[in-house]
Amino acid sequence: MRAWVVGGLALAIGMTGLAQAADLAAKPDDIIAGRQAGYDVVSGMFAAMKATVESGGSVKPLAEGAKGIAAWGAAIPGMFPVGTETGHNTKAKAEIWSDRATFEKDAANLHDAAVKLAALADADDKAGFAEQWKATGGTCGACHRAFRAR
Repeated sequence: MRAWVVGGLALAIGMTGLAQAADLAAKPDDIIAGRQAGYDVVSGMFAAMKATVESGGSVKPLAEGAKGIAAWGAAIPGMFPVGTETGHNTKAKAEIWSDRATFEKDAANLHDAAVKLAALADADDKAGFAEQWKATGGTCGACHRAFRAR
């Protein structure tokens, strides 16, 4: 149940951020705050998944959370509209806007990896889920190395 709630929150935050990004009246700081909150939720979901993997518990309850992460991967490009390069303590690098194609490809990689993760959770495949959890985390790391300031 907890995984479903967290996954649903990730999706809701992502969709709220997209709505803000589409609203030309939205303040850049609000959009940045929305995307930061989305990343915080995804980070929490990954931590919950790690605890489940390490404990050897059933991964089936994590399917909805993985689906939320997949939705977040699809939403990420919309969370970085022009005009949100600075402010609200963002760690976004300028390369997000100067190398948009790579940024969007990296976000799509997160989406695709999380879709696989959700399928493994639905099947309650603990070993497969553990491996795909690492691969999904790797997609996050690749994007952060290229597009997030430390």
